[in-house]
Amino acid sequence: MEKGNLSINSENILPIIKKWLYSESDIFIRELVSNACDAITKFQKLVGMGEAAAGDEEKYSVKVVLDKENSVIKVIDNGIGMTADEIKEYITQIAFSGASDFINKYKDKIDEGGDIIGHFGLGFYSAFMVADKVQIDSLSYKDGEKAARWTCDGGIEFEMDESDMTQRGTVITLYIGESGKDFLNPYKIKEVLAKYCYFMPIEIYFEDIAEIKKEAEKTEKAEEENKEDEKKPEPINDINPLWLKSPKDCTDEEYKEFYHKVFTDYNDPLFWIHLNMDYPFRLKGILYFPKLKHELDSIEGQVKLYNNQVFIADNIKEVIPEFLLLLKGTIDCPDLPLNVSRSFLQNDGYVTKMSGYITKKVADKLNSLFKKEREEYEKFWEDISQFIKYGCLREKDFYDKVKDSLLFKTTKGEFVTLSEYLDRNKEKHENKVFYVTDEKQQAQYIKMFEDNGMEAVILDTKLDNPYMSSLEMYNSGVSFSRIDADIADTLKNAGGDDEKALTEKFEGLFKEILKKDNLKVKVESLKAYDVSGIIQLSEQSRRMSEMSSIYGMNFGSMPVDETLILNSNNNVIKLLDKIVGDESRKDDAELICRQVYDLAVMSHKPLEMNEMTEFISRSNKILEMTMNM
Repeated sequence: MEKGNLSINSENILPIIKKWLYSESDIFIRELVSNACDAITKFQKLVGMGEAAAGDEEKYSVKVVLDKENSVIKVIDNGIGMTADEIKEYITQIAFSGASDFINKYKDKIDEGGDIIGHFGLGFYSAFMVADKVQIDSLSYKDGEKAARWTCDGGIEFEMDESDMTQRGTVITLYIGESGKDFLNPYKIKEVLAKYCYFMPIEIYFEDIAEIKKEAEKTEKAEEENKEDEKKPEPINDINPLWLKSPKDCTDEEYKEFYHKVFTDYNDPLFWIHLNMDYPFRLKGILYFPKLKHELDSIEGQVKLYNNQVFIADNIKEVIPEFLLLLKGTIDCPDLPLNVSRSFLQNDGYVTKMSGYITKKVADKLNSLFKKEREEYEKFWEDISQFIKYGCLREKDFYDKVKDSLLFKTTKGEFVTLSEYLDRNKEKHENKVFYVTDEKQQAQYIKMFEDNGMEAVILDTKLDNPYMSSLEMYNSGVSFSRIDADIADTLKNAGGDDEKALTEKFEGLFKEILKKDNLKVKVESLKAYDVSGIIQLSEQSRRMSEMSSIYGMNFGSMPVDETLILNSNNNVIKLLDKIVGDESRKDDAELICRQVYDLAVMSHKPLEMNEMTEFISRSNKILEMTMNM
């Protein structure tokens, strides 16, 4: 048996890192600034342990300096610094993590993880994605150590020399090449800093050398006494994001202000959930419920994921359940199992637990609002219902948690739960939920319901069709039926032989006049006397038809189960009964049949263009006839 060691061709490693390790070239700013923050955090911890001494009023900060004229970007920190030997150890050994080495060295004196960002020892090399040459100048905190300089042009060779640095810390100088020229724009750097570094734990400042020179020229011209009025530079980041505070210490105004600042949304959120967990994993964050639109395909949320206050990505589905991505929020989890590029998650049991925890917290919040503040809950139900319905469709576990807090708006303008609706309508129709999809189009049916002391719920979005199907599946014995599906059975009086005879009489008449051989005609004694006829479409047939329309499905020549219900209590139908068979009134009978049918269709769906034209012409003719009577 032969054994050996894997070998790496170092000549090829940097091109691989540059091309494949990071998904976006702007990542280099995040990585270098993160390293700088780590350097300061390490020094602060050493000071806290008595291993190092800081100045009396030392201000820790990271500076990102742009010198466009010389095609240079610098990242400067006043952190722990490095000796020449440490530069060789940390930088020249690819994938040797200085952060991990520091944690291991002082593991008995600091908490696990230590809030130090880096772990893989590869972030520094992202600099070569945009730079032709990189230079490191560093002075260690250790007494007696000289400042060191390391220079590399992206190949396998580097140079080490003494540096002229006199202040503790590190300066990374990037000599920007052709591939990174876009980053010589100050607005571009500010944009990237805002994207990745806005909540990093150390104050970060941006300096534009060209702008500094302009300001210097202005200052020289200004009066000496006015120099005190010069504005002090402000950090570009917020080192204490609101999610780090305890929920009990946060005010409503602070939550709203944070929302407006992070998401540039000037509308107030409806409500929010403050996440705060320390075991079995650390997770903090705030999820906001914005005012959502009614159509799901127009909703776009934004949940920002952070790792130790470093932005990772928007809307990572492994951590945040997909249906929650309709919300807006920030989630910071130091325990995220990131891969080496810090852009994607590795598979880990923690991820599933995090997702479950977030789902539970959202469900708990909704249930709490329903139970304790139902009136307020009802006010914004229509704004959040699409998100909740989508969640119930995507995750049965979420439905099980919130099922008792799901609301329906009724045609009376009230909000009820499923159990409340079934309970108050059980004498009329047990275990059946009637609904409307268009209040204006189906106004006649709604009126018929109201006249008979009945009500329906409003389900008028694309999502409601699959939502109803899922509710029927989750609640055995409960069925949903659109208000025009079997209304004749719901509202009819006791029928008899007269209705059967009239059905036989009218069915052939309407089929012949309308030229619709598949049309079913039925005469019923309805309680709504002013209604001549209604269209009844079976619930199953209607749902299949809608699915075909929404999803572009083709069901071939599947027949539509449509029935024209004629009301024997209506005077128009009574008149039609009298004149059928009278040759002198044949034209009148045809006119009535067509008008009754179109009126029934109009309460069911819009007429086609040619049908509407004929309906208007026929209506005018009927008006002329009444004038001549």
